[in-house]
Amino acid sequence: MQWCDRCGGALADGGHEACAAARQLEPPRYCGRCRRRMKVQVLPAGWRASCVEHGELSSV
Repeated sequence: MQWCDRCGGALADGGHEACAAARQLEPPRYCGRCRRRMKVQVLPAGWRASCVEHGELSSV
C-alpha cells in the first residue's frame, strides 16, 4: 500500500489534492512506503527527510 507523505493517509482512499498542493512548498512528513513519521530538517537550500526503515530523501 502507498501512503501520503504529507498526512500519512492511504493514497487509495483519495482526497489528497490539498496534500499534493501543500507538498509544492513543504517537505514530506511521512514515509510514502511504510507510513512512519520521518525526521525532517529544513535547510536554506531545501530539505532533508529521513525514515529509519527506508533511508533519506532530499531536495538538495
